[in-house]
Amino acid sequence: MRVRLVLAAGVLLASAAAPLAHAGGADGLSAGPALDGPVLNGPVLNGPVLNGHVMNGPALDDRAPGSRAADDLTVYGYGTVGDDSTVTLSGMYRCLDDSAGPVFVSSTLVQGNRSAGIGGTQAVCDGHLHEWVNTSVVKDPAYRPGSARVRATLMQLTADEEGLPTPGFLAAEDAAVVLR
Repeated sequence: MRVRLVLAAGVLLASAAAPLAHAGGADGLSAGPALDGPVLNGPVLNGPVLNGHVMNGPALDDRAPGSRAADDLTVYGYGTVGDDSTVTLSGMYRCLDDSAGPVFVSSTLVQGNRSAGIGGTQAVCDGHLHEWVNTSVVKDPAYRPGSARVRATLMQLTADEEGLPTPGFLAAEDAAVVLR
């Protein structure tokens, strides 16, 4: 029974912590400079291409020869918004070790003064590149095609001294995207 309680608490904490990990000021926009990638009104999205997707920031495979892979996360340069207000965001991640607790990819979409958490994906931590796709229906406020920002995090839940899950942030990406 305690295991079920801890797992339920972990899922709730992950759902609650994802938007907080991306929280800026009260307007949701003043989180400071981007962690990586172009600014909204800056350069055109022209990062490396991986599997046919334009990436923000360096490609995850761009490591010095002989260097060890590290936890990393990127956001594709676009997202989609459907007629039914379904928003889909995606990118690539790599994580090395989930033995201390489950790892999740969370994302928050910011457009104008609107901000909403867009789903969450449990990560596979095997040192290999994986694609993440987060989807959510956001009716109020509805998002429109055009410029936006995505704040994504690779977050691990570990147990504290009392056995309650505590989030730890392994990697983050704040990137400009175009909603189609």
